[in-house]
Amino acid sequence: MTVLELLKKDRSYRGYDESYRFTEEQLLRYVEATRYCAASVNRQPLKYFVACQPGDVATVQSQTRWARALPDMQLPHPGHCPTAFIVICQDTDIDANLQRYQKDVGIVAEAMLLMATEEGLGGCMIGNFTAGELKKAIDLAENLQPLLVVAFGKPDEKIVLTEVPEDGNINYYRDENDVHYVPKRSLDDIVIS
Repeated sequence: MTVLELLKKDRSYRGYDESYRFTEEQLLRYVEATRYCAASVNRQPLKYFVACQPGDVATVQSQTRWARALPDMQLPHPGHCPTAFIVICQDTDIDANLQRYQKDVGIVAEAMLLMATEEGLGGCMIGNFTAGELKKAIDLAENLQPLLVVAFGKPDEKIVLTEVPEDGNINYYRDENDVHYVPKRSLDDIVIS
C-alpha cells in the first residue's frame, strides 16, 4: 500500500469490533515507531501510557468524549468501543512548555495510526478529555501531562470521504444507515496561488 492509500484509509473511526484484542507487544511496536519521528529541537519529551487490558481500556474510555460535531449521538455506540488506547503525555521534567511540542504530538499520533491502518486496523485521535481527571484516573506521575488520547481497534463502521458541498459545510455527519461522511476540501481550495 502506498502512503497516499494509507492516508485515505486512516480515518477517525468511532465504531469498533470489540471482539478484537490488542497485545501489549503490538501497541509497543506503535510506540517504538514514534522514536523515529521528527521531534522539535530533538528534546523528545513525549511518553506513552499503553492500555490494552480491559480494565485500563474502560478507565481511559470513561474519560473521553467523542464526536463533538454530533452532540445528539452517543459515539462510540454501546458495544462498539475501541479495545486499546495510547495516551500521549509530555514529561514536564524534560520541558514544562506544553504548547511547544503540539506538532510533535500530531506527528507521533499519525505515525501510530498509520501503523494500525497498515495492519487493517484503525483508530481515532481524541482531544476531548479533562487532562487532570484522566491523569488521576490512570495514576500518572506528577511530571506526566496527558496531551492526546489515541484510540485503537478493528473498525466496524463505514466512512465515506466526500467533497465539500457548495454551501462550504465541512462538518462530518451520519446518514440514516449510520454511514459516516467526511467532507474534504478540494486541492484547488487548499493551494495558495
